[in-house]
Amino acid sequence: MDHVNYTWTQTFILAGFTPTGTLQHLAIFGTLCIYLLTLAGNLFIIILVQADSGLSTPMYFFISVLSFLELWYVSTTVPTLLRTLLHGHSPIPSAACFVQLYVFHSLGMTECYLLGVMALDRYLAICRPLHYHALMSKQVQLRLVGGTWVAGFSAALVPASLTATLPYCLKEVAHYFCDLAPLMQLSCVDTSWHAQVYIVVIGMINTCNLVLILALYGGIVKAVLKLPSAASRAKAFSTCSSHVTVVTLFFGSAFIVYVGPPDIRAEGRGKLIALVYTFLTPFLNPIIYTLRNKEVKEAVKRVSQRVKALLN
Repeated sequence: MDHVNYTWTQTFILAGFTPTGTLQHLAIFGTLCIYLLTLAGNLFIIILVQADSGLSTPMYFFISVLSFLELWYVSTTVPTLLRTLLHGHSPIPSAACFVQLYVFHSLGMTECYLLGVMALDRYLAICRPLHYHALMSKQVQLRLVGGTWVAGFSAALVPASLTATLPYCLKEVAHYFCDLAPLMQLSCVDTSWHAQVYIVVIGMINTCNLVLILALYGGIVKAVLKLPSAASRAKAFSTCSSHVTVVTLFFGSAFIVYVGPPDIRAEGRGKLIALVYTFLTPFLNPIIYTLRNKEVKEAVKRVSQRVKALLN
């Protein structure tokens, strides 16, 4: 291929999953159902936290912010996933492709920072209970959340801008949304330097946040083991179990896709792994945070009673 006489690519073709026959109909129906349930579940959490004063705690405020983030996150990729399932491919203007790339990674890095903030919240609640409400005041909560969004959208500028300035000779993206590795494969020039920058930026952000989370949970475990009764220890650990599950899903899949060896991403496996954090994790988060959660169940009862009273 001539790497000198290339032209600017105006449109990319997303070629994600291409099932046929009955499998195609099942995939479209299943994806649409999970997408709608994801939207409903995360909206439910946001509305419930706002509607019930019993959930006006820092933990549930951060969970509602995570739900808002997941709403935006899943809406960035699922529409193009549905189009590739329906038509086998999905044309997307290059400018829109790079915007999708930037927004997707901005939201992903924001969630990475937010999970760290949520771990800090659990650490202060368990290890510094007497000073918790002073340390985690409403103003502090808003600053922490604002900081995660600013940090996430700023960090994503590096990989997004470098990718957008590459020259492209091919158009077909072997993915259901515009992501770094599939786009770099279409470039007319050597992108090994860009790949190293991406690994450093994304890898360092993920690693630093994960180390912070592990350190905070190390402090939590140490403090919980000093509690006098088994019931109090179980209650303390139960408040962290949902967050630990979400952290495992998010960081595990992210490291495999963006930092793991290339062999793992070969032969379309990267697309399947990407489904975990772009599609399944936003769907599972509302379930993880509400399942066996007595406070949420009690809040649902209170809100339901208020709604019934208003209707009567």
